[in-house]
Amino acid sequence: MSLLSVVLFSQTGCAVVAVADAFVSVVATTVEVTADVVGAAVDVVIPD
Repeated sequence: MSLLSVVLFSQTGCAVVAVADAFVSVVATTVEVTADVVGAAVDVVIPD
């Protein structure tokens, strides 16, 4: 077992959900920021 698995299984269910929720929030924010940057770059290359 990896160290991460041991840590996750040793925590309570609530803590695991909190970690998963934090991870999803970080990924969602990263995707949103990336989309904003790509959209701005497209607007610069192809003006309205």
